[in-house]
Parts: sequence; C-alpha cells; structure tokens
Amino acid sequence: MAVTAEDVRTTALSLPDRSEKLAWGMPTFRVAGKIFAALGEDDASIGVKCPKEDRAELIAAEPEKFFVRAGHDDNYAWLRVRLAALESAAELRAILIDSWLQAAPRPLAAAHPDLADTP
Repeated sequence: MAVTAEDVRTTALSLPDRSEKLAWGMPTFRVAGKIFAALGEDDASIGVKCPKEDRAELIAAEPEKFFVRAGHDDNYAWLRVRLAALESAAELRAILIDSWLQAAPRPLAAAHPDLADTP
C-alpha cells in the first residue's frame, strides 16, 4: 500500500499541539507555530526537519527515498522524503514524529515521552 498525501495529513494532525497552514501554496504542518512537515507541490514528497549533519548519510543509504532540493534546502535543517519509497504508514509516522520532536518546544516534547520512544 502506497503512502499518500492524505496519510501525511492524517498522521501529522494526530500529533500533539499541531496545526495545518497553507504556505507557499502548499500544506504545512506545525507544532507551536514551527513547521515540522510540508507536502511537496505534487503531493509526492514531504519536507521534514533533519539535522544537516545527518542528511548526507540518510541520502547515501537510501537515495530513492531521501533527497534535498539543491539551492533550496542547502542552508536549512530540512530533508525531502519521496512518499512512494516509504515502506509503510508506520515508517511515515516515525519520520513525522522525529521531525515533530525536533520542532516542538522542549517542555512540549518532554510532556510526550511516548513519542520519543517510537521506533
């Protein structure tokens, strides 16, 4: 079963203190006002928070799944994920939770230790 843009929306909006807001013509998902995920223009990919020092390793390990938009993502802690390459809704959830944890204020993230324990 392929992961869809609707799966992204449903999963992102299932996380604590989240909202959806249109920005740059695309749906973005926020925690405490900070973007933790954004659907791509074609609904075939998402952007998520990712430490810049981790991106190269992820892209090298799974280039069919992870990428950056050259010239756009270079200076940001951001990574793109191709939805068609995701193995399951559980993998999508794990990626979105990781991004949410990076964007959420520390007290909010600490209030949800169950999310930090997600495989």
